[in-house]
This record gives sequence, C-alpha cells and structure tokens, in this order.
Amino acid sequence: MRLLSKAVHCAASQREWGRRHFWGWLNAVFNKVDYERIKAVGPDRAAAEWLLRCGAKVRFQGFDRWHHDYNGLPTGPLGRYKIQAIDAAESCIMYRGFDHLDGLTCVEEIKLRKCIYIEDPCLERLSSIENLQKSLYMMEVVSCGNVTDRGIITLHKLRSLEHLFLSDLPGIKDKQTTVDRLQTALPRLDIVLDLD
Repeated sequence: MRLLSKAVHCAASQREWGRRHFWGWLNAVFNKVDYERIKAVGPDRAAAEWLLRCGAKVRFQGFDRWHHDYNGLPTGPLGRYKIQAIDAAESCIMYRGFDHLDGLTCVEEIKLRKCIYIEDPCLERLSSIENLQKSLYMMEVVSCGNVTDRGIITLHKLRSLEHLFLSDLPGIKDKQTTVDRLQTALPRLDIVLDLD
C-alpha cells in the first residue's frame, strides 16, 4: 500500500511539473519579439499586442478606457495610437519581451503587480530604455517576489520618475539604503513604501 501511495504521489508531482513547464513555455512564446511585426504596425501597436497577449492592459493617449481585449484594439493609421499607461497586473510579461518597449515614447505610467516573471534584470532593462527615462513619471512594483534591492535601485535611471509605490517585496532587504539611493539620484521622487 505504501508503494502504491508513493507511485500516485510521484505521478501527481510529475503531472504538476509538466503543467508548470507547459505554461512557462507558453508564456515564453507570448513574450517572443517579432521585429518584422514592429516594423509593419509600429512600436505602440506591437507593444499593445504583446501586453494584451500576456494578460496586461494598456491605455492610449487621449483615452480614459483601458484596453484588455486583444481583438478590441483600435485600428487606424500607423502611429495614431500611443500607449500612455501599462497595467501589467498578474500578467506573464517577462524579460524576453521587453524589446517591445524600445520604441514607445509616451508611456507615463507602469504598474507591475503580482508579475511572477518580473525580476531585477527586467527593471534594469526597463530603466535603460531612453524613451522611458524621459516619459515615465509614475510606477508601481507590488508583490513581485523576484525583485530585490538591486532591481529597485536601477530605477534611478528613470530621470522623470516622480511617484514610486513599492509594496510586498520580500526580496528588498535594506529598505532605507534603497530609498536613500533612489532619492539621492532623483530628488523629486515621492516614494511610498509598504514593505512590512
């Protein structure tokens, strides 16, 4: 009986691992960058398609409504719709897809909430995008368990950043040093910390 119980447990564990592996693979496929598509439809449309494919929402400049339906994205001339805000709550965006952000010029707000694939290299990559350094003024990083002090400190490159909300980030060990370093680099930055 003990042997049968062990075999059933082992089979269930393998099935669970297989499911996780499948979803990880599928999420990686959703994040693949198609450079030809970016050239064909423009960076904002291609980025919106990527974000919505991964479960995020976007808001375009001049609109109050958030778009979350891939098939409901507005159509029009190339470059007409510019992404102003990204809400990536519980989405599967990951580092491999961040090249989609390169051509965006109007993004003012990014919310990263419960994003299991967001890690320090993602924040480093985001912070190194010149257009975002100029336009991004509000950001949230909440419940992203793979983010540490190192990733948060890289946000100092976002020189237009004025509002930063950080919450439920167990990877941040030295809160005060992290905050001090950010505020030294960005004196106008208003940081709201809810890390306890």
